[in-house]
Amino acid sequence: MSALNDTKFNSAVFLLTGIPGQEDIYLWISIPFCFMYVISILGNSVILFIIKTDPSLHEPMYIFLSMLAVTDLGLSLSTMPTILGIYLFNSREISLDACFAQVFFIHSLSLTESSMLLLMAFDRFVAICNPLRYASILTPPRIAKLGLVFVLRGVVLVFPVPFLLKRFRYCRANILSHSYCLHQEVMKMACSDITVNSIYGLSVKLLTVGLDLFLIFLSYVMIIKTVLSVASPMESLRALNTCMSHLCAVLLFFTPEIGLSVIHRFGNNSSHLLQILLGYVYLLVPPL
Repeated sequence: MSALNDTKFNSAVFLLTGIPGQEDIYLWISIPFCFMYVISILGNSVILFIIKTDPSLHEPMYIFLSMLAVTDLGLSLSTMPTILGIYLFNSREISLDACFAQVFFIHSLSLTESSMLLLMAFDRFVAICNPLRYASILTPPRIAKLGLVFVLRGVVLVFPVPFLLKRFRYCRANILSHSYCLHQEVMKMACSDITVNSIYGLSVKLLTVGLDLFLIFLSYVMIIKTVLSVASPMESLRALNTCMSHLCAVLLFFTPEIGLSVIHRFGNNSSHLLQILLGYVYLLVPPL
């Protein structure tokens, strides 16, 4: 019996989930997903092309924007193939190794996205609160170093996760509730003690996404304080208007990110449809 169980484990797969109960219209559901995929890839590629070819855009704000576009391209490429595979070809199976690899790319890129949004908040903070030193503070070498540090932060912190998942035996129900693999869900499929994974995942989330969100909030508190103290109402509105697109991106990324984390860890009785919706908003809408 033990040998049989080991065989089942070695050849095990996870089953990804689309929208339960809507299987008959999966082909129609695939249309907006295909549209989002094409627009995300083309749109972010065009942004990168324009920033690269236009010398007037070789400024900190646009360099950070190009970093964000690269991250969004990575998120789209690492999630959309499995999503479209479900809705176009009803291909739900994913091998353990492929699932662990997807976990690594999704979570490392998500941490990088959080970092890029923090760097863009820092850019707005310096531009509004200390404009005379803007060019001397955000020099190209310093921007490159900041970008590299935050990318390495995401890679290094998430790198152990696939190995922590790989050491488990998976003998429970293998049906995931999303169209892609997430660490907080995959670890629940194990029939082993997941305390280490749970503590590590929560610690990484708090020390990265939690810290980034706090620093972004702090930067906007300082921005609003500076703007209201030195500018007229019209100038204040003009200054804050330069931050609106960034604020929208922050809300679109962090709101479903936090909501999904809370649901997976504490919301055992939450709506399955809500989990699916937050999952799609969290990974598909920001790149779009």
